[in-house]
Order: sequence, then structure tokens, then C-alpha cells
Amino acid sequence: MSQIAAVVLVMLATVLIGAFGIRMSRTTSDFYVASRTVSPLWNASAIGGEYLSAASFLGIAGLILTFGADMLWLPVGWTGGYLVLLVLVSAPLRRSGAYTLPDFAEARLESMTVRRLSSVLVVLIGWLYLMPQFQSAGLVFRTITGAPPWAGSLLVAVVVATNVLSGGMRSITFVQAFQYWLKLTALAVPLAFMLVAWWSDGTPGLAPGDEWALPLHGREHPVYETYSLILATFLGTMGLPHVLVRFYTNPDGRAARRTTLLVLTLLGAFYLMPAVYGYLGHVYGMPESDTVVIALPGRLVGGPVGEFLTALVTAGAFAAFLSTSSGLTVSVAGVIAQDILRGGVRAFRVATVLAVLVPLALAGAARSLPVATVVGLAFAVAASSFCPLLVLGIWWRRLTTAGAMAGLLAGGGLACAAVVVTITGGPHSGWAGSLLAQPAAWTVPVSFTVMVVVSLLTPSRVPRGVARTMVRLHTPETLNVDRGDWHPRYM
Repeated sequence: MSQIAAVVLVMLATVLIGAFGIRMSRTTSDFYVASRTVSPLWNASAIGGEYLSAASFLGIAGLILTFGADMLWLPVGWTGGYLVLLVLVSAPLRRSGAYTLPDFAEARLESMTVRRLSSVLVVLIGWLYLMPQFQSAGLVFRTITGAPPWAGSLLVAVVVATNVLSGGMRSITFVQAFQYWLKLTALAVPLAFMLVAWWSDGTPGLAPGDEWALPLHGREHPVYETYSLILATFLGTMGLPHVLVRFYTNPDGRAARRTTLLVLTLLGAFYLMPAVYGYLGHVYGMPESDTVVIALPGRLVGGPVGEFLTALVTAGAFAAFLSTSSGLTVSVAGVIAQDILRGGVRAFRVATVLAVLVPLALAGAARSLPVATVVGLAFAVAASSFCPLLVLGIWWRRLTTAGAMAGLLAGGGLACAAVVVTITGGPHSGWAGSLLAQPAAWTVPVSFTVMVVVSLLTPSRVPRGVARTMVRLHTPETLNVDRGDWHPRYM
């Protein structure tokens, strides 16, 4: 009962905090980018809230429990991706004045075709990322109540849709900032009690010769898979639409950089803990599962205290489902509303329903995979499509419309094909299985190469306004360069 009460409290807190945003959300700018007035600390907390998904809260510990220390690359990569984002993307992207990634693509390449392709990729990445959130919600809800998995998925989908419909980006910012600190507390407090119990138990460790602590074990082609995982996590972060839309909410490029630095700190503090959960789970012989974080406090502490700690971790897990799902829904709904439903607040609300329904249906129909695995595939698609587009679009003035289109189709298309094959028919064995399960190591170079080569072969397709665009992207706001929005129809 305590776990159910914890879930109910998280749901109520989410709805009430989101309702606070209704009073402050009146314009289209409020719904899409919170009128670009979010402070760095508030925005960093919100980014941490939406970025720390079910894969971070549950999946990392489960994979570390299963495959050992080699899976520590996941939290390292997911945190380090923000360092790449800080250096290459965050400030220029904020100076662009765009609302969404397709906005940026259209303005930089001056092409509606590139915009439409970018919109399709945003929606696909968003749905691919949303699907494991709903699947995990169903798994945890079944664990604590015995209800069928679809019940938990539907519950999270309804709460997310309600919040997004009520106040858009401004409402979601309040919710996600709260949920980051809830998730941090939900892991830290039980971990403190479990470490005391572990110490009292004589600090048991790994058995002699235990391969858990050895890198590169338990997989067919571990070196390739590790490097591909590193590439996907480091470069995929800058291509995630629900992450990038957050930088549009900062007042200026300087605030975007400060936000990114704060995010690195907040994520680093959080990611220290799932690895310890995975280690303790292995030491105490817990089953290999995404729910080890939920089950471990009751195993080590026990009694009423253990029950309370289990309820707290469960609350944190549902906060993870809600916060990440909310951010993804906002980004996907924004693209659907602008590019399919012609924009406006009413269109945004209709798009919100569509953004939630499709991944909810996929979560019920798709084959279940470890949550971190599915999220890793979403990173691979983002790294193979939007990472090259952003890096070359911001830093290489010779990028052409034809080059961008070809690179997006080649890298993004190949990564999407690998994802579909893995989800529907995997896991496959041999080199084919490794290449499909971890495609970033070959799809990212393909995308970059195709964009560069095709651009060099089509110099006449360089956008006419590229010089003005580059000045806008790289000139600090303090120089008072004219920064009228690229898309005034959305204001």
C-alpha cells in the first residue's frame, strides 16, 4: 500500500505543479519555449528532470547488474554528451531564435524539404524514446500492484497529456525541475540506508575470479559494441529533440552555456548512484532485471524502514517516467503542431494527444527489451541524423541543402532501419547482431561523410543567406546584432 500511496502522491504533485503553469501560459511562445525567460539553474534542473529517464533511473542499474562494470560507459557517455553540447552547440543554437530542430534546419538550409525530413526524424526519435518510458511504467506498476502492464502505461500517458495540455513548456518546466530533485532524493536516501546495512553485514564483496568486474565480457563483439555505445551516447545527446528544445527557453546564448555547465554537475551527482545499486544487486544475488532498484531496499534493509524506502524509490521511478515523457511529448507535439496542423495553441493541444497515443500503442504491441537498450537505440538515431546536421550547420558554411538531405537520409535512415530490425526481430547473433544493436559506429561516419561529400559536389546549393546566418549564430548578444525571430508566424 505504501508504494501505491507514493505513486498517487507523485501523480498529484505533478498535476498540481503543472496546474500552476496554466496561469502563466497564455501565448504560443509560452507553450513552445516558456517565452525564453527560464533561468540557468531552473532550466538545468528541468533538463536533469527530463533527461534522467527510466533508462537512467532503472535501466543503468539493471545493465550493470547483468553485464558488469563495462556498462559504466552508459552514465559516462550520457553525462559527457553535455560537454560536447556545451562546446559545439548550446550557445549558437540559442542565438538561432528557433523553436524546434526543424525550425533551425529550415532557417539554416533555407529549405522546406529539409524541414519536413527533420520533422519526421524528430517524431520518430521522440516516439522511440517514449515507448520504453511507458513500458517501464507498466512493468513497475505491475510489480507493486499486480495490475496488467497496460494500466501503468496508460496512467503515465494520461498524467503527461494532462500536464502538457494545461500549460505547455512553461508548465512542464516547473514539473521537471521538481522531479529532478525528487529522483535524486529517491535514489540517495535509500542508498544511504543500504550502505549502512552493507557495512553492518561485513561489507561483502565480489567472489574471487568474478568476471563482473572485468571489462568487455558477456557480449560477442565487446570492443566494437563499447566504442559504438560511446559514440552514440556522446554524440546522440546533441541530437535529442527534447533536450535541445530546452536551450531555446534560455534568455540568451550565455545563459545556455551556464545551463549546460550546471547540467553536467547535476547529472554527475545523479549518475554516481545507479552504479552502486547495480554493484550491490550483484553482490546480494538479485535477479537480473530493470526492477533491481525497486527491489533492493527491501532486500537489504527490510521491515517498515525498508518498505518506506521502497515506496520512495517507486515514487522516484514514476517521477522519471513522467518527467521524461513530458519533455518528449512537448517536443514531438511542437513539431506536429507546427508542421502538420499549422501552429497555434489549439493545434499544439491536438498534437499532444497524437504524440502520446502512438508510443502508448507501440509500448503495448512491441517486443519488450531492456529499457536502456531501447533508449540507446534512440541515441544512435539522434547521433546519426541531427548531430551531423547541427555540427556542420553551425560550423561549416559550405553545407548545402542537397548535402544535408543526403546525410539525413543516409545516416538517419540506416539507423532507423537497424532499430526496427532490432526491436521487431532481435536480438541477432554474430557481427550482424552487433552492427544492428549498436549501429552508431558505422551510421554516424556514413552521415558525416555523405553530408560533406554531397555538399562539395553541389556548391551551387549553398543557401544564399548563409553569411548572415553564420553571423547570427556566432555573434554574442552583447553586440546588439538584430535578432528578430526566424519564424515570426509563431510569436
